[in-house]
Amino acid sequence: MKKTILLLIATSLILPVSGMAQGSKPAPRKATGSRESQLKSQLSNALRMAQNGQYANAANNLFTLGRRPELAAERPQIKYILGTMLVELKLYQTAAFQFVDVIRMNNSKYSKMAIEKLSMVADILGDDTILNYAVSRVDVNDIPSGQKDMIYFRLGEIKARNREFAKAAELYSRVGLGSTYYFQALFNKGLAQLEEGNAPAGIDTFKRMVEARGNAPVTDVNKVEAQLALARALYQKQDWEASIEAYSQIPRDTVMWHDAVFEQSWAMLRAARFRSALSNFQTLHSAYYEDFYMPESLLLRAIVYLYICKYDEMEKVLNLFENTYGPVRTKIGDFIKSTNDANAYYLEVEKANIIKTTDKAANLRLPYIVVRNVMDQGDVKRSMHYLTRLNQEKRRVENSPSFRASALGQYSLKILANRSKNTKFAIGDMVKAHLLNMRVELRDLYEQAGFIRYEMINGRKETVKKKIAGKDLGDQIDDKVDRQFYIENGFQYYPFQGEFWLDEVGNYHYLGKQSCE
Repeated sequence: MKKTILLLIATSLILPVSGMAQGSKPAPRKATGSRESQLKSQLSNALRMAQNGQYANAANNLFTLGRRPELAAERPQIKYILGTMLVELKLYQTAAFQFVDVIRMNNSKYSKMAIEKLSMVADILGDDTILNYAVSRVDVNDIPSGQKDMIYFRLGEIKARNREFAKAAELYSRVGLGSTYYFQALFNKGLAQLEEGNAPAGIDTFKRMVEARGNAPVTDVNKVEAQLALARALYQKQDWEASIEAYSQIPRDTVMWHDAVFEQSWAMLRAARFRSALSNFQTLHSAYYEDFYMPESLLLRAIVYLYICKYDEMEKVLNLFENTYGPVRTKIGDFIKSTNDANAYYLEVEKANIIKTTDKAANLRLPYIVVRNVMDQGDVKRSMHYLTRLNQEKRRVENSPSFRASALGQYSLKILANRSKNTKFAIGDMVKAHLLNMRVELRDLYEQAGFIRYEMINGRKETVKKKIAGKDLGDQIDDKVDRQFYIENGFQYYPFQGEFWLDEVGNYHYLGKQSCE
């Protein structure tokens, strides 16, 4: 960046100042000439300060000069250099506003340069709004080769959000192997291919990503994400056994392991591996995961019990579902009805974040499992990260009393306050949208729970009928007789009778002969 500053200053001339309208009297012309001379001198001093690394002083002087009407013609250059000084001071949000102003001025030279800088700054901030503004105006041919990978990646994200998955996959493919964006681009390319309905291509992409990270530690984030995506792609392809094996490769000491165990349970159900699925449920529903929002896993467990005719266990699980998520559903509904204020929704996330990071109790109006689930949603996480960046920038300004007292410092604090306020409102709207979706999801799951309970009652009735008709085999099952014999004679031959134990890695495994009640 120092080389960039020097280049800017070396190529920046002492710019001519727009003259005032000439009058017939000589006195005004002398005053104008004096003012022009002073402005030229101030601009020269500001550029020398920049060259000498006095970024704060240079930025303050350039900020003042950029407001002078006499320098309107030179404003694009002044604001561009001011933005560059602010980047050096790590005041990225304030710098972004300068680059946006330059772009809007549509200056033939500095607008293109400002788009390049804005793309870089927006990427650091993680602000989707500024990113979209910058990237949508970028001409890749005008971008230095060192930043093209970032632009291709961001353009791919925009295409994916617009559901143009084929174009998104093609843009992700342009990200170079040596780029810091390469693995995320490869991952997103696979997702775009799956969204496009091309599961084989997505599987090949994720396999390449796993192989590329072959020498990385087992807990490497890129490697684990690729492995989980591969398992999901195989599930989408309905290759249940391969999917189960892929899920089993997720290390247990990663944050993605819990999701992998739950999704693997679905694959096991589809593959009719009921005992294995039950083993997973003992882990999923352990006390360690009591703060996780996962209503579907309880219904899935009930379905497995239905298949193996364990109606008593099935009823316990359905009761647990209703006792746990009935109050959750009610509290979500009451909260949504009680307020439309976006800030109230944001405050719930802020309080839950305190609990998550410090374990200190907070007075939440929503159940913690609900707010924790909302915080893990991608849009909320990105916006919270952006808010953190704004707070960091605010602290940088406040930690320099002289800069804070300056006009530029006050301008920066005003920008940061407005952006923080708007971001909190945006997060609140996101939280409300997720809560509305959760309420609809719980309503649908309660309907499913009703259907499952009906099947449980019907299964019990059929069992009683078989006993009355003398068709209950009881202990007459012969291990030497093929399972198909019992199926053809109208019996369900899935449930276990026996015992279970907790092994050294924390999984339950079930033993016993299988027979219906």
